[in-house]
Amino acid sequence: MQRRNLLFAAVFAIAMAYLEAAIVVDLRKLYGITDIMASLSSFDAQISRIEIGREAATLVMLWALGWIAGKKLQSRIGFFIFAFGVWDIFYYIWLHIFIGWPHSLLDWDLLFLIPLPWWGPILSPVLIALIMAIIGVQLVVSEARGIAIQPKTAEWLLLVSGILAMLYAFMADALAVRHLNLEMLGMLRPSSFQWPIFLVGFILSVASCGKFLAAVKSDDKAGGRITT
Repeated sequence: MQRRNLLFAAVFAIAMAYLEAAIVVDLRKLYGITDIMASLSSFDAQISRIEIGREAATLVMLWALGWIAGKKLQSRIGFFIFAFGVWDIFYYIWLHIFIGWPHSLLDWDLLFLIPLPWWGPILSPVLIALIMAIIGVQLVVSEARGIAIQPKTAEWLLLVSGILAMLYAFMADALAVRHLNLEMLGMLRPSSFQWPIFLVGFILSVASCGKFLAAVKSDDKAGGRITT
């Protein structure tokens, strides 16, 4: 049953990615954006607020999907992060189909606006999305097998530290000028990407998730609660 729900969650996420990509294509045409690093214009205050609201609505939709598809908190979180990962990957796939962009995974993009503008090469969010999709599946499948996952405090600290490091890499430039108003933040262009910080955060997160996956695999036959 849950495997079928994973399939439908993927279908939803792919369709949602199509819709998101279509909106971005429309915005690029409307504002004459060909190179996001060179020709991205500053949105006016109203458009900026609407865009932030649209991103928040996207998160709400994905969370609602997870809550409906899952039975308990574990699988609900699993469906949410699985759908998020699939949506993020297919967003760029659809953009490439529509307008031939990105040309490579090293192209830069304005990734998110909440709580501050995120910038980075597309490879970085795609790597995160892949991990999210994999872990999401494991959470869902484990719950279906009667396995409750409860990581130790050390694993949570490892994961949270990795996430915070990656967030800093994405928002380093915005954090440096966070005192500016919304219009000025909209004009922000990143100077460089903090690859060392991102990779440290990514490795910490993968290490935490890898320990979790190893625990699931080793205790799968026994079932029951896993404390990684």
